[in-house]
Amino acid sequence: QVRLVESGGGSVQAGGTLTLSCAASGLPYSSHCLGWFRQAPGKEREGVAAIFSKGSTTYYGDSVKDRFTISRGNDRNTVYLQMNNLKPEDTGLYHCAADLGCGGWWDHRPSQIVYWGQGTQVTVSS
Repeated sequence: QVRLVESGGGSVQAGGTLTLSCAASGLPYSSHCLGWFRQAPGKEREGVAAIFSKGSTTYYGDSVKDRFTISRGNDRNTVYLQMNNLKPEDTGLYHCAADLGCGGWWDHRPSQIVYWGQGTQVTVSS
């Protein structure tokens, strides 16, 4: 069965850095998009970053594109999100997600994403 296992969340002061990881297994795709959404209480779910398994095509949300970097492991099934200069507004529950393509991120339609991890909490204190 498909599994998306996240790690790396925690609490950090504003300006600090966290790195999230997501290890995917059992994906029924020869290629796939793997990335992150986040959601804070009272706010809509927001696409953070995503990367396609072939080449280096990436997506970044406007609010994070200058601070976060997404990368993949050599086996294509592990993705990392380095989050620099964290801000209180980055606080939220971060979910790893996977799908055949990255349309769910580019089109801002997380409801179309097929596979989801359980989430890891990121809390940034001012």
